[in-house]
Amino acid sequence: MKNHRPPHIYIDNQYYFVTAGTFHKIGYIGEKIRKDLLKELIFNVMSDYKYLVDAWVIFDNHYHIIFKTSSGKLLPKVIAAIHGKSAIEINKIDKKTGRQIWYQYWDYCIRNEQDYWRHFNYVHHNPIKHGYVDTTENLNTYKFSSFGGWVKKKGNDWIIDCFKKYPICDFTKNEDDF
Repeated sequence: MKNHRPPHIYIDNQYYFVTAGTFHKIGYIGEKIRKDLLKELIFNVMSDYKYLVDAWVIFDNHYHIIFKTSSGKLLPKVIAAIHGKSAIEINKIDKKTGRQIWYQYWDYCIRNEQDYWRHFNYVHHNPIKHGYVDTTENLNTYKFSSFGGWVKKKGNDWIIDCFKKYPICDFTKNEDDF
C-alpha cells in the first residue's frame, strides 16, 4: 500500500509553521488557565531546545506557532514534549489519567520570506476566522496570540502594512483538518 504522507523536512536554523489539534477537536484548552498553561509550556519547551517562537495563537481545540529551529531533527521531540507535558497537566486539572488530549500535528517548513509573512498573517488573523474577535481592529483584544506583542514592538501601522503587503492565504484546507 502506498504511503500518501510526504516526507518531513527537518532543517537546522529554519522557520517552521506548526498546527496542532486536540483529540476529536474537543475544547480541552478552552479555559484561560489551560491556554496560559499551554502558552507557558510552548515557550519553556521551545527555549529548552533553543527554538525561537516568532508568532503564536491558541484556541479551545488547536494552536498555531511559527518558530525557528536550532536543530531541525529535534522538531518531533519538541512537539512531543509540549503535547506530553500539557496532556499531563490538563488531565490533572480534570482529575483524569491517561486520557488522550492531542490528536496530531502538522509541520510545514517555511520556504521564503513571502511564505513566512503570509503564515505570520494567517496566525494573527486566525482569531477572526474562528469567531473569537470580529474585526482586524479588535485583534489586539484576543490575549492568546502574539498579535498584541507585535503591535507593541513594531506599531499598528507596521502590522496593517504587513497584512496589506502579504495577503492572508487560507491554509486551512489542509492545516486545520487535523
